[in-house]
Amino acid sequence: METLALLSVLVFVISSMLSMGLSLTTKQIIEPLRNTRLVVLALVANFVVVPIAAYVITLVLPLDEPISIGLILVSTAAGAPFLPKLVQVAKGSTAFSVGLMVLLMVVTIVFLPIVLPLLLQDVEVNPLDIARSLVVMMLIPLAIGLFIRARYEESAEKIRPTFASASNLAILVLIVLGVVLNFDAMISLVGSFGILAAILLVAIALATGYLLSGSDPSIKSVMALGTGQRNISAALVVAAQNFDADVITYLLVFSVIGFVLLFPVAGELGKRT
Repeated sequence: METLALLSVLVFVISSMLSMGLSLTTKQIIEPLRNTRLVVLALVANFVVVPIAAYVITLVLPLDEPISIGLILVSTAAGAPFLPKLVQVAKGSTAFSVGLMVLLMVVTIVFLPIVLPLLLQDVEVNPLDIARSLVVMMLIPLAIGLFIRARYEESAEKIRPTFASASNLAILVLIVLGVVLNFDAMISLVGSFGILAAILLVAIALATGYLLSGSDPSIKSVMALGTGQRNISAALVVAAQNFDADVITYLLVFSVIGFVLLFPVAGELGKRT
């Protein structure tokens, strides 16, 4: 089951990035990022408000050390590969979601090595390790899709549904396996305030992104979900290099909680749109 879950992650991330690239142009992705005010607010929400919120939560709630470390770690990592899928459910701007995801990924690679050692002592962050996993799994498939769309548009339209279907199937398998594999860990967190801490951080992040996004519903959903969905992949890379299995387990549980919370929110935003 763990192997199947890993394969589901790989299939989902690569197929969804290819699908996004096959359906969009580079201009469509870059255009929303020309809005300087929106970009600045997105960066403030993800790299200022969310880490501060996580730090305050660790001070207010009596959390075990692995949970506090995991919460701080995940709060500093943004640009999740699942954002475009959530935005599709929310009927938001897919082009902006891809552009924002890439922007947040790039900033995360720079941000983590600088800020995380200030928040957690004795942490070593290798930006090359983070960049390698994100580039190989996300940016290269996206670039391939964009290239095919630009050069062979008819072929892109024919093969895009195949990758979109693979992405949808993989995310369903991943959610089910995520709950099954981490069910015991989630149960063990009951009474430790770990689940409450995760819910609070996701809720604060969602509200922050939503409130800072202006009046356009298609942009509001992207900003809200883009801030609420943290980059578990980058956080796991750092955790594997610096911390024990308890921190990694909490990050996996956090990802499941994020799925459980964000997909219904995305659906509600889609109805409003």
